[in-house]
Amino acid sequence: MTARALFTIALSASTLALGCSGAGPASEPQVVDESVALSGGEGTTFTVGKNAFAQVAENLTQARRDPFFTGNSTFNRNWTTAPASTSATDGLGPTFNARSCSTCHFKDGRGRPPLSEDESMTSMLIRLSVPGTNEHGGPVPEPTYGDQLNPSGILGVPGEGEPHVITTLAKGRYDDGASYELSVPSYELRNLAFGALAEGTLLSPRVAPQMIGLGLLQSIEESDLLAHADPDDEDGDGISGRPNRVWEVATESTVLGRFGWKANQPSLEQQNSGAFLGDIGITTPLFPAENCPEAQPACRAARTGGSPEVGAAKIEQIDFYSKYLAVPARRHLRDPEAQMGEQLFTTVGCAKCHVPTFVTTDVAGEPELSGQTIHPYTDLLLHDMGDELGDGRPDFEAGGNEWRTPPLWGVGLFQDVNDHTRYLHDGRARSLEEAVLWHGGEAAETTRAFKALAAEERNALLRFLASL
Repeated sequence: MTARALFTIALSASTLALGCSGAGPASEPQVVDESVALSGGEGTTFTVGKNAFAQVAENLTQARRDPFFTGNSTFNRNWTTAPASTSATDGLGPTFNARSCSTCHFKDGRGRPPLSEDESMTSMLIRLSVPGTNEHGGPVPEPTYGDQLNPSGILGVPGEGEPHVITTLAKGRYDDGASYELSVPSYELRNLAFGALAEGTLLSPRVAPQMIGLGLLQSIEESDLLAHADPDDEDGDGISGRPNRVWEVATESTVLGRFGWKANQPSLEQQNSGAFLGDIGITTPLFPAENCPEAQPACRAARTGGSPEVGAAKIEQIDFYSKYLAVPARRHLRDPEAQMGEQLFTTVGCAKCHVPTFVTTDVAGEPELSGQTIHPYTDLLLHDMGDELGDGRPDFEAGGNEWRTPPLWGVGLFQDVNDHTRYLHDGRARSLEEAVLWHGGEAAETTRAFKALAAEERNALLRFLASL
């Protein structure tokens, strides 16, 4: 059954329930555009709850689903130290952040920061670099610890250090006098195994993002994304989104970045291969060298699981799995509060960056991704979000205050999937409300407009976001 047919059934049931609720006469039926609910086009899933992000795209035919489920198995697999009797799953480390992809993306969902200063990071990492750019225009890794801190090591190899988050609270007020609090994080790296960081080292905390809809984002025509770019703010609206241009290893060329918190990855293949190496310590055809800086002799001397430790076939399965994780349907279409919130979302300016709708291009050999009308609420462009959200760490053409607009589809389901409501690149926002209030830079006027709304209007906008 197609996503559109499932939507029709769900909508009919919703209408019947409204008419039989016993809460008084049914209100006049409202016209609902069913395509708005199909956030991921014909591949949209109507599954909710704990497994809302773990569904295969509805329009992926049975004949094409085998690599999805094989990729799912690899995604959830715990890797072991080499050499092991199960040679297909050895090669962990020598240093690492996690033993599996699903450690950080549990249930294909979103990571969070530690909830206390003493809790370890399990679905979050710290990027590292020193000032300057490499030969391709990207960040220069910190010379002793590389481009991210790996807290764990295999037997005989020390972990690199312990990242800690220290949180304070900042108070503020809406225009109507109502108060709010924001959680303000700072970061410390303790017990560094190989001495102090290089002078001027730049740190960037990142939580693991949700995995849904990545194949659809990859299938948006580049020209459609660039149509929303306005780097010099020629239209004078205060929004100057611009693309990140990054190095693509497979083609040895500079191309448009789409993935990662700063749009620093051009493709799912490179994103996934980079995560295998950086997070788990598993080499791939794109990144065949172990992540062992010169200053870490035990790491460099450790046994490996082959070269590369994951071959092209497994990477293709992981890429296929990543492409076809379904996007959950938008909910509460008939809720008057959510409908008002949708209008306010546009009125206060959120939709200038969180662009609601795209139509994907034709992708050779991928009919399920082709010609899909999707509602990701992103432009995949870089925007200056102000000093308070800035990490001060450039990444290719992304500046220290710039972040890629994250897709909003699925944001209302984090609690169901991952038992938390943490938002933004470092998870500092404890709610959708805090996430909006943290927006600065290009979004400062939108935040001021949100703070000027009446409480009823603020709640409506948040209700709409929770429906996505």
